[in-house]
Amino acid sequence: MSTNKILLKFAKKGINLSPEAYDKVMKADNPLDFASTLIVKLKSDKFTSKDLVCVNGETIDEITGVKTVPEIDNQDTLIRSEETEKPVDKTPQPPKEVSHTKSKPQKKVEDEKPKAVDSAKEAEVKKPDSIDDLKKESDKPEHYVNETIKKASETIKDTKIKFKRNEQKTNVEYDFEIIQDTSKKSYTSGELENLISYFKSRYEKLAKILSRRPELRNYTKIADIDDGMDSLSLILMVREIRTSKNGHKIVEFEDDTGNISVLFSNKNDELFAEAEKLVRDEVVGVIANKSDDAGFAFGQQIINPGVLSIPEKEMDFGIVFLSDVHIGSLTFLEDAFQRFIDWINCEAGDEEQRRVAEDVKYLIIGGDIVDGIGVYPNQDKELAIKDITEQYNEAARFLGNIRSDIKIIIAPGNHDASRVAEPQPAVPEEYAKALYELDNVEFISNPGVVSLDGINVLIYHGRSFDDLVMAIKSFEYEKSDEIMIELLQKRHLAPIYGERTPLASELEDYLVIDEVPDVFHTGHIHINSYKKYKGVHLINSGTFQTQTEFQKIYNINPTPAEVPILHKGKYRHFKFL
Repeated sequence: MSTNKILLKFAKKGINLSPEAYDKVMKADNPLDFASTLIVKLKSDKFTSKDLVCVNGETIDEITGVKTVPEIDNQDTLIRSEETEKPVDKTPQPPKEVSHTKSKPQKKVEDEKPKAVDSAKEAEVKKPDSIDDLKKESDKPEHYVNETIKKASETIKDTKIKFKRNEQKTNVEYDFEIIQDTSKKSYTSGELENLISYFKSRYEKLAKILSRRPELRNYTKIADIDDGMDSLSLILMVREIRTSKNGHKIVEFEDDTGNISVLFSNKNDELFAEAEKLVRDEVVGVIANKSDDAGFAFGQQIINPGVLSIPEKEMDFGIVFLSDVHIGSLTFLEDAFQRFIDWINCEAGDEEQRRVAEDVKYLIIGGDIVDGIGVYPNQDKELAIKDITEQYNEAARFLGNIRSDIKIIIAPGNHDASRVAEPQPAVPEEYAKALYELDNVEFISNPGVVSLDGINVLIYHGRSFDDLVMAIKSFEYEKSDEIMIELLQKRHLAPIYGERTPLASELEDYLVIDEVPDVFHTGHIHINSYKKYKGVHLINSGTFQTQTEFQKIYNINPTPAEVPILHKGKYRHFKFL
């Protein structure tokens, strides 16, 4: 990055760097990311506008936690300076002053020793504040690496091609269809009857899928259980989950006729592992043995709605997947995003990478194209653009520079100007008029399903990942592909009602996965992930934002500016940093 470009990045935020501060920025491992982080820190309440007139090197060190050690405090430096001064200084000095000059550094060196000893003693007697303080380096968990992404990763070559792209209207024909869009299907009034209809819809949809399983074709309702039955075949909704004093799982289930409690023994490892993945409000099939107590049974099998393997479809084009661009944030990677646009316009990358770009026909953005306003407390301190319409205008400026023969599909996320409760209607034209004016842009709800030349893509932003990571102890943000598999198994995008994911109590539950897609695309957690499961491409498209303060608190390490592409049926993964 050139000197003018990095200085301009700070100047746009009203920040001027001293030569020393600029030198520290440019010596960072990644000057662009380092600059973005500094801007966020400098725009906090700790620094006033006067502080930003000329930011010096000491301020940079203060922000980064680097301690500047004065040269005189270094014992080796003191000794060397004494030795070099002896032959040079030929001016006669009074004995007393010479003695004073030599004793001063000696005193400082001596003063340092007891301090070092004191700090060592202090370290010995200091008690650990938490169990983390007792952990050894070897106890720290290894960073998870998705091997498929690692093998597929390519860095876009910094060899920009000098030619002007075709900006004329396209004559390309698209076989494009919106299969599911709930934008204008919201009928909820928030009344209790709506909530009952919502859960009834969920149960009926999933019971229809489950009843196709041989074990559940003749399932029994709870109210129809009689004394002559030993083995029970049931389709139930999870109401509550608890652990017995002996460590068994006791799950209270319900259907539209009554309640029943089922115990899953920890002595059956496989069954118990399945029970550990149960969450409130999901619908499953249960095979159980009836006990003497009419309201109690012993679980033998848990049956998820699940998915069957689907055949692979032919595709002779490319689909690019983005999410969590966060335009308007101080940590938005503007230069990397521009590099991505250069590539998709066939103006950057090596010959093979440009050939992939030439085949791109569709671009899907799965939510959080902008950073939004008031999404979390004190968000305004981390914003470069503090007006929601201006954020969408800036998004239109970027997307408007993408070649016109690529159809762009945009769904909302929790940072967009759509209602927060899912299903989220499409981004409203009221705030994103500049995007609506682009001829090649289509808007859809979250979740939504589209058919792209016969390839069915389920687009879901992924807010429910937060709930599932909290509810199921084996799940981690870094392995979102495993969470996506579980959602497919449950055939529901957000099964837990009333937690961190706000769900609208529609008359129909639109988050049930009615049909198995060819591609399941998510975002939200800012970490790329990929896996092919039973023929379905599971893709989490990462982000174009560096690590936020919120992510630092929860130790979430994003994978910014890494873009997944499904190119003629093959997964590709391009990096733009």
